[in-house]
Amino acid sequence: METDKTALDEARRQQQHGAVKRDIEGGVHSEIRAHAQVGAVDESEKLATVATRLRGKAIDDVITTDAEIERQRGIARIAQFVDYAFYLIYGLMALRFVLALIGARQGAGFVQFINTVTTPLFAPFKGTLPSNELDGGMVFSSAILLAIVVYALLHAAIKGLLRVIGRRRTEI
Repeated sequence: METDKTALDEARRQQQHGAVKRDIEGGVHSEIRAHAQVGAVDESEKLATVATRLRGKAIDDVITTDAEIERQRGIARIAQFVDYAFYLIYGLMALRFVLALIGARQGAGFVQFINTVTTPLFAPFKGTLPSNELDGGMVFSSAILLAIVVYALLHAAIKGLLRVIGRRRTEI
């Protein structure tokens, strides 16, 4: 009988221990859930803040990129105009050089037209280098070649400046 009573007491104690243990575990789990929910709320607020900041930054980047593209289009259009103007100068100066080299008659209308149009472009270089007269009235004008080289260097400098202006600025 004592053994039965001891066994019953032990069983009751184990049952009470199990109940207390379940109560404590339930309380701990409830606290963990509560902290997790609070943490989830805190984290969701942080995530929302980060997402809002990233969304704003992405929108700003799109606006900035769009403005940069428009600016670069304008600069590209200017570069096209600069190229056209210098190619026109090269062509006219080359025509003047060839006409002088082949000894074209100075009284001809086309020769007078080319000389009239290129005189303002050639004036700064006239007399800088000697012109060699060849047989048959042909003239090798080193000054015209010098003018073409100087205009080519000026063209390259302007194009380089436009590239520097047109290059996208990056922030660090």
